[in-house]
Amino acid sequence: MPDSQHELLSKVFFFSDLSDDEISSLAALSAMQQVRAGDIVFREGDPPEHFYVVARGAVAVWKNWGEPDAELLALHGPGQLFGEMALVDELPRSATVIVETGGELLYLAGKDFRRFISENGNIALSIMKRLSSMVRRSNESFVEGLRRRNTELEQANNELRATQRELLRSERLSTLGKMSGMILHDLRNPLSVLRSHAEMMLMHLTDQERLSQGLQLIIREADRMNALANELLDYSRGEIRLETGIVTGEELLDGLRSTMTARLSGRDILLDLDSNLTQPMILDRDRMLRALVNLVENSRKAIGKHGRISVTMEEQALSVHIVVRDTGRGMSPETLEHIFEPFYSAEHGGGTGLGMVIVRNVIEAHDGTVQVESTPGEGTTVTIHLPAHGKVG
Repeated sequence: MPDSQHELLSKVFFFSDLSDDEISSLAALSAMQQVRAGDIVFREGDPPEHFYVVARGAVAVWKNWGEPDAELLALHGPGQLFGEMALVDELPRSATVIVETGGELLYLAGKDFRRFISENGNIALSIMKRLSSMVRRSNESFVEGLRRRNTELEQANNELRATQRELLRSERLSTLGKMSGMILHDLRNPLSVLRSHAEMMLMHLTDQERLSQGLQLIIREADRMNALANELLDYSRGEIRLETGIVTGEELLDGLRSTMTARLSGRDILLDLDSNLTQPMILDRDRMLRALVNLVENSRKAIGKHGRISVTMEEQALSVHIVVRDTGRGMSPETLEHIFEPFYSAEHGGGTGLGMVIVRNVIEAHDGTVQVESTPGEGTTVTIHLPAHGKVG
């Protein structure tokens, strides 16, 4: 029996309580094996036949070796034992061991090891103590690792929350900046109109016709600023509280005609309004009218100077369909994807970019839906589906 095997076993923690004679007896049952880097000592799932001690070199212990989720569990160097647990519990190997650095392994056959401890009760007790100590240390190491991971995860979670708060803050500031810019831009135009007409009226105080025209324009621009303020207010609240009442289709279309007549003046645009409703609806009249005005206003901008806009209302079995159709330039698929995004606008002539957002919010607040179809060069069709019974808010 080479002295090197005796010396190697005597330094293994697993056998540290054995006497010199017991170590010698154990060494007599062992053998040495030359190994090269890349050799597989045993594979996960193999039956337990030997346990090993690294004499020279190093081995790597892998879970799920060869798989995408392979995980390195441990590296063992000289004097370290491996493969003993499968011999004790007589279960298949739980990991794959591969030689990392070529060298030499001491090994002991499982049947010889089991016979050795069955014939020596004191040795079995000593090995059980060491095994229990190894398991305890392994558990402590696992718990410590778990505690460390939990601390790292908690720290990462806190950092993520802080980053999220900062991103939300930056987003709110960005949104506020966009809203401020749009408010200033869209208020400046009507304010300029108001001032210019007020100055004209001062210059022609005795001309009743000019005064009447100027006052009508001032009222129109004031209404425009009020509509802008209402859009921004609804968006900032994030939720629409309905003030519902009984409304007929003719009432909505009359309000739409009254609002859009002045805006369409000077253009060859036909506004065709038609309602086939036989029953009134329960709606928030002002908000539904604003949604329809937004849609017709979008159509007006898309048409330019010549074209047709139609708004029809029809009853279905359990719903009311409102269809707004125009012969404008239509929208590209890319534009169509973004029309319900806040502050998105394909126009360059102003607007909050909230028009379609307000439309969708108003319709959804009435438990309805909005569908938009558009073909470049042909026009756009917006279909609103509302429950026939309406919604009491």
